[in-house]
Formats: sequence, C-alpha cells, structure tokens
Amino acid sequence: MAAAKPTIKVVAICGSLRKASFNRGLLRSAIELSNSIEGMSIEYVDISPLPMLNTDLEVDGTYPPVVEDFRRKILQSDCFLFASPEYNYSVTAPLKNALDWASRPPNVWANKAAAIISAGGGFGGGRSQYHLRQIGVFLDLHFINKPEFVVNAFQPPPKFNNDGDLIDPTTQQRLKDVLLSLKAFTLRLQQAN
Repeated sequence: MAAAKPTIKVVAICGSLRKASFNRGLLRSAIELSNSIEGMSIEYVDISPLPMLNTDLEVDGTYPPVVEDFRRKILQSDCFLFASPEYNYSVTAPLKNALDWASRPPNVWANKAAAIISAGGGFGGGRSQYHLRQIGVFLDLHFINKPEFVVNAFQPPPKFNNDGDLIDPTTQQRLKDVLLSLKAFTLRLQQAN
C-alpha cells in the first residue's frame, strides 16, 4: 500500500480589511483553485481582530487570547500565501501588525515558505511585495521567486466583478501557477529540514 501524500497546510492572509478588496478576492480564488490541487489546503485567517502591537499586552509570557489563537494557526501551518495591497509604497498597517505579533518570541514564521500576490492600480502592488520580502528576511520566511504575481486590476479585460471576485481566466491560471510553485517549494524546504 502506497503512503498517503502529505497535505500542505497554507495559511492565507490578506493585508486589506475591506470585504470587496481585490486582494481578498485573490485569496477567495486561491482557495477555490486549491480544491483542484492534490495535497494542498488553504485556510483564510482574518487579521482584523488583532489588537495593535503593544508589549504591555504581554503578561507572564502570554499574549491576548486572539493573538495566541493567531500565533497557533501560524505555527501549525506549513506555508503562507500573502495578499498584499500597496499603501504608500509599502505593506498595509494591518499586515505589518500581524507580522509583528507572530514574530514576538518565539518567532512562529521562521523557516517556512511563502508566496505573495497583489492586485491594485499602476504596478499592481509590486512595491509592497518588495517591502514584504525585506521584512521576511528578518522573520526567516522563504519566499518563492517565480512566478511573480501582480495584477493591475483596472486594465482591460476586467479582472474582478463588483464583489471583488476574480473572474479573468488568464489571471486565475497565473494564480494557480503560484499555488503549484508554493506547494513544490514548501515540500523542498521541508525535505531539506
């Protein structure tokens, strides 16, 4: 009897808190697409309940319950899918806050694979991706290099509907390629450890 193939547990985090965000729409599409990828499951983790980082909230080596729950989900995952909109050439405050909470000792991001996807105007969120990669160096995150994924949400053909759902088949295929690359890189990283 052949051994069952492992299932890669992906935590998906959106830097935008807006319900109809294009970046959140990318994550919804990624979750749907993951159903067609054997050995991958994606869980969306909402970062909106996290309080702003304040070390006064750390008491006797513990964190507020909502932070403990978030950190546990990060620790139990195999890898991460970040949907990172660009605000002022950088990552959003909610995303940076989540990164900071999970990096408090012990850093639960460490030595795991990650991918970044972005949608927006102009460069499609690309500058936020570069900044997130810089932050990831300190967090000991290992980002896939290819394929890169940025979407200019406002150029034809339409990429999203009014609810922020990804509707463009070409972009959906590009997103699936990112997921396949994340899965392969996660498995390689796990085998190396």
